[in-house]
Amino acid sequence: MPGQNINKPTPINQEVVWDKTKTIISKTDKFGNITDVNQTFVDVCGYTANELIGKPHNIIRHPDMPKIIFKITWDNILAGRNFHAIIKNLSKSGKYYWVITDFEVGRNIMNEVVSITARRRAIPDYVVTDHIEPLYQTLLKLEKIGDMPLSNRYFKGFLEKQGKSYIEYVMSILEGTSAANPSDMQFDPIGGTNTTDEISDDIFSEEHPSENTNITQRKSFFAKLFSTN
Repeated sequence: MPGQNINKPTPINQEVVWDKTKTIISKTDKFGNITDVNQTFVDVCGYTANELIGKPHNIIRHPDMPKIIFKITWDNILAGRNFHAIIKNLSKSGKYYWVITDFEVGRNIMNEVVSITARRRAIPDYVVTDHIEPLYQTLLKLEKIGDMPLSNRYFKGFLEKQGKSYIEYVMSILEGTSAANPSDMQFDPIGGTNTTDEISDDIFSEEHPSENTNITQRKSFFAKLFSTN
């Protein structure tokens, strides 16, 4: 029955086998509680629809995910911006699955955010192994030392060094045009420079200055990515 308690599984280092041509879809209220899921979501995560409806969406949150990624995502969603993020999810069996997620906000007549629809597609293995996994592992290590302020500072500096906003970085690694790697950036978590503290939070959003000239390209890129199934 909806509302029953579910214990999170112990993660195992094994990927869910699923049809990666499909799109995983869920819908939540503005608080992140699941209101609807499609069959692919059920098939991949392993929970039944009854187990999922009414639950917080973090039921599938994997412990390998840095907190800063979810903060960036929710900050943009609650500001009413559609957003994209690469996320590692946890299935009922403890296995994992990586996806690029397209978050689309729904508004009421007062223009308030009332719902979030999330569509997820599989991503190439090289995107995970060459880019996202090393980055997220670094962010996780920093969060163990200094929580989100430290991972936030590092991530801003990482993006600034490349001259990209977060969305541009996601696009570049999916297109295979980014050569940057987290190991290329030297960072002193204890001392170090405070210059990254002055970088605007807009670097994580569509409002970053470099995004304005590329908004048509960005919309076209993600529309194509999520155009099937």
